[in-house]
Amino acid sequence: MSIDEILFDTEEKMLKTEDHVVHEFSGVRTGKASPSLIENIMVEAYESHMRLKELATISVPEPRMLVVQPFDVSNVKAVEKAIQSSGLGLNPSTQGRFIRVVLPDLSTERRHEFVKIVKRMSEEGRVAIRSERRAALERFKKLKGTAGVSEDDLEGAEISAQKLTDQFIKRIDDHLALKEREILTV
Repeated sequence: MSIDEILFDTEEKMLKTEDHVVHEFSGVRTGKASPSLIENIMVEAYESHMRLKELATISVPEPRMLVVQPFDVSNVKAVEKAIQSSGLGLNPSTQGRFIRVVLPDLSTERRHEFVKIVKRMSEEGRVAIRSERRAALERFKKLKGTAGVSEDDLEGAEISAQKLTDQFIKRIDDHLALKEREILTV
């Protein structure tokens, strides 16, 4: 494997980490309703655990309301129970084939708890990014002494890996700042 291939692979992995962090952020409540808030809640159905998005459609008819419509009516109670016990502080109400989930106002205290949660998620993302850099540096060391790879090439590769790391950490920090503002906006 060449230095360029290692750098490309490292960048791909860092991009996936960034995407994962952004996806995790979408599951944290703000003042607005979003299907991503509940789509990954695990529901016990058909003798297994499935994500809510696999069992129902989730729509946003109003800015502070979600409507969940299970594909199979027999899953309505299981979906309602899963939403209620999700730890998101939601109180769903069943109305026939639909489940309405009205998002309550967030207290200042709860908003700050959510900020702590997204900060922890972003730190996990930064750790994963640094881990990818470390893996790339180890792969560079294995190239040492192989034909066509000089000390200068390896030094340049390490600098490039550090630049990638700095770039992706900054992007995660930017996503964090945006999410923090979104959560704290009343």
